[in-house]
Amino acid sequence: MPNLHDIERRISSVQSTKQITRTMEMVSAAKIRRATERLMDATPWTTNLSEVLLNAAKHAPLDAEPLLRKHDEVKRVLVVPVTSDRGLAGGFSSNILKAADRIIAEKQAEGAEVEVIACGKKACGYFKYRGIEPVLSFSGNSADPKFDEAAAISAYSGDAYNVGDLDEVYLLYNHAKNAGEQVVIEHKVLPIDYHDFADMLGLRKKEEDIFAQWRERKEGELPQFEKMDCAFEPDAAEVVHHMMFAYMRNMFFFALVDSAAAEQGARRTAMKAATDNASEMVDTLTTYYNRVRQGAITTEITEIVGGAAALEE
Repeated sequence: MPNLHDIERRISSVQSTKQITRTMEMVSAAKIRRATERLMDATPWTTNLSEVLLNAAKHAPLDAEPLLRKHDEVKRVLVVPVTSDRGLAGGFSSNILKAADRIIAEKQAEGAEVEVIACGKKACGYFKYRGIEPVLSFSGNSADPKFDEAAAISAYSGDAYNVGDLDEVYLLYNHAKNAGEQVVIEHKVLPIDYHDFADMLGLRKKEEDIFAQWRERKEGELPQFEKMDCAFEPDAAEVVHHMMFAYMRNMFFFALVDSAAAEQGARRTAMKAATDNASEMVDTLTTYYNRVRQGAITTEITEIVGGAAALEE
């Protein structure tokens, strides 16, 4: 049984830890507001840009842009997991890494080679430890992402898909549903999905598949863009190509910003849980301390009474 001094030291240690977790909780709570504001500022541009791209694709031939074409075979896949630079955020990074491992295992089982672009120190260390060298890696800016990172990821993946070196691109990150809840998003960036970012994040109802006119039209029937009077400057191929890369850069940047907001929320939740656990442990140890102290006092009184009785005899 531990003595009173050992219990006192344990209580003091837990109280010190509680002060640290409480401070980290307050810091994360302060950062959530700025991160959320940045996310809200980015959301309208992201959703509208994706909508403009899909609307323009209604009137432009799909073969005008290679990034819009689905490859017949999937031989090489790129996975882009977005994690944090620091820990103490619960399962924030581990959930993304588990999803990445699952996709990698599935694609390798299908006979495809898999490349990884690691975002965040947790992802970089995780894959390097397992002998997977990322083709690109970014760290140090998980809480304050830069647009240059998104541009580099977009350029690599877009160019490789364009020439046939990549057949699919997957983006994995935590979506900040609210300040206390994060949702893992698994988004197939390339080939482009048939619904836009707003649909995927549940910001509005999914719209109909606008590409159905090319896949399902009857032989000899003209697609919609040939039936309408629509002009592109300088031409459809150039416009769609420019918009496609703008869409991809913005999509990757939105994912980084969204992940930054989710990271602060996850860290605040984790630190609050740690603070609550520390408070509960202090209460338990204090109760135990009082019980041991009362037992020691009772033992001393018993010894004194016994000694006094012995002297009287």
